[in-house]
Amino acid sequence: MGSSNYLEKNRDSWNRKVDLHVSSDFYKMPEFLSGQTSLNSIELNLLGDIKGKSILHLQCHFGQDTLSLARMGAICTGIDFSEDAISKAKEINHKLRLNATFICSDVYATRDVLNEQFDVVFTSYGTIGWLPDCNLWAKVISESLKPGGRFIMADFHPLVWMMDEDFKFFKYGYFNRGAIETEYSGTYANQDSERIFKETSWNHSLSDLTMSLIRHGLKLNQFQEFDYSPYPCFKHLLEVEPGKFQIKGLEQKIPMVYAFELIKE
Repeated sequence: MGSSNYLEKNRDSWNRKVDLHVSSDFYKMPEFLSGQTSLNSIELNLLGDIKGKSILHLQCHFGQDTLSLARMGAICTGIDFSEDAISKAKEINHKLRLNATFICSDVYATRDVLNEQFDVVFTSYGTIGWLPDCNLWAKVISESLKPGGRFIMADFHPLVWMMDEDFKFFKYGYFNRGAIETEYSGTYANQDSERIFKETSWNHSLSDLTMSLIRHGLKLNQFQEFDYSPYPCFKHLLEVEPGKFQIKGLEQKIPMVYAFELIKE
């Protein structure tokens, strides 16, 4: 299904992004450290009241969302495969005197490092595309949830990943027909950086995602689509409302984000 060395290649790439991201205006670290949440209304509305709930955050990067959940009163565990990201997350957790737990692990190996089950499993924005196998991903999520537990996910719509970076034409297929190899400079959080990144990713259809989860005992409860991005992480964006970004020339024409809640039966 994909490149045999994708894990090592992508881990190296994300390790080298951490310092760029922590220092970027995109992640607003001074505001975050002063108490501002990193979460958006899309996922907050699905999460609801999580005080006292145990939450497993998959692919947590350097932990801002995990720590935002902890500030809301949740008992949080964040997992990411980047050693540098997890190290930074632990550092911020200590600085803020929060009690989140951070573990360095590939998503597929989650059950090798965690025996407990959680009230909520959460993941968001730019995560699933780094994983080749939706079925194995769904299995990890199901095994990590308590009966009646909820899986909450918000991510960029597959249509966004089909287009070229200037949003002029369809460059990639909607369905997963193999690995996509890319090489580029800069990151979504620091587009002016000259640092080069080589990565492997995959496109996944919404049916692949949802049916993988359903096959592993989860029931779809809510599904939503949005015509904006809450982040200014693409080219040619217009801020049509505070915190809502659309692609110039495609305003209100395409979905940019989807979100759903599934419940383990």
